[in-house]
Amino acid sequence: MVDGAVGTGDEPESSDSLRTFGAVVQGLREHAGLSREEFGELVCFSEHTVASVELGRRMPDASFVERAEEALGNTGALRRAAGCLARQPGLAVWFRRWARLEQVAVTLYTYECRMVPGLLQTEAYARQLFVDELPPLDDEQIEVQWRARAERQRLLQERPNSAFSFILEEHLFLRHTGGVDVTRELIDHVLEIAKLRNVDIQLMPLMRESHAGLHGPLQLLETPEGQWFAYIEGQQSGQLLTDRKLVSVLQRRYVRMRAQALTLPNSVSLLQRMRGEL
Repeated sequence: MVDGAVGTGDEPESSDSLRTFGAVVQGLREHAGLSREEFGELVCFSEHTVASVELGRRMPDASFVERAEEALGNTGALRRAAGCLARQPGLAVWFRRWARLEQVAVTLYTYECRMVPGLLQTEAYARQLFVDELPPLDDEQIEVQWRARAERQRLLQERPNSAFSFILEEHLFLRHTGGVDVTRELIDHVLEIAKLRNVDIQLMPLMRESHAGLHGPLQLLETPEGQWFAYIEGQQSGQLLTDRKLVSVLQRRYVRMRAQALTLPNSVSLLQRMRGEL
């Protein structure tokens, strides 16, 4: 399942290690006499990201660990502690590295033809996807998955300087996953997100003679260092692509799809029309 569903081969999970790592960062930071804002400037992360790491809510990116080491004396303590971190609960093994890259991305592009992407889902819509999962998930697994998804969704609000682009197939809303009420709430939610200055949402119309995305869904992101990565996902598996030539091909496809999809205003108008017909 997409966006971090529990998959086979999940490793042991624990939030204790994240909280412990965060406490070590906070202790070293305070010992150095730095506020979170001052420390954030040194490591090139926002004050909010620093707080999330220190409180054990966020898996630290590798660059965070390295920059924190340099800013806090190069003791080696953070590097060793980072090696003991348990991975994020609720995220599939194959998705976790991509999820960590998402947290620092300055640009994130998503094309989806199977379901509304996790970053745009409502709780009711997401829970319907979890209920439909096979083999079935128990109540606790569903709760863990929803908490992980809700945490990822904070990216849209917490990273106002990051650019998010979504290309969604029109039929994702016509399917009425979860029923009419769930779809109505979902469209309202997507329309609200579309008002954010850093978010572009375009619909790919049902009738389209030429379509550059027929190979399937894809995601692209750019790091603060200007490096691009791509991610593609299938049944019970996902692949992070780092080869520049392969990533370049997917970038060109995405650019073509943005030209083929409805404009931003027309996409909003279509969503409003679908909402009015429910």
